[in-house]
Amino acid sequence: MSTNYSAGAFNVAMLLMRLVFGILMMTNGYDKLIGFSSMKNEFMNFMGLGSTTSLILVIFAEFFCALFLVLGLFTRMSAIPLVICMGVALFKAHNMDILGDGSNATLYLGAYLTILMLGPGKFSVDGMSGN
Repeated sequence: MSTNYSAGAFNVAMLLMRLVFGILMMTNGYDKLIGFSSMKNEFMNFMGLGSTTSLILVIFAEFFCALFLVLGLFTRMSAIPLVICMGVALFKAHNMDILGDGSNATLYLGAYLTILMLGPGKFSVDGMSGN
């Protein structure tokens, strides 16, 4: 059995990872975006930034950075806010419960760290522009 894979397989795998984890995260961000007015005063106040500011930062990461991830545009830079967001969700909101309530945050965190390290692959705006 071989552990080799082709460049094409790698690029398709990165495309699938970006699409799946980007689109799924965008749905979370969209829910927060349309529910902003009802959530802004009761959202977690992270590091004393205030509930509204924390929510705005989460919406930026979960919707807009995830959109950039889907497109493969500024991929590594877009993955950083998502890594931070999922790290905060795991450590602060879910109290490091990686196998229980925090399992989704753990899964997303692992995916975004992988994308951050490996990049978008060739089937992306970044890949087409040579970045």
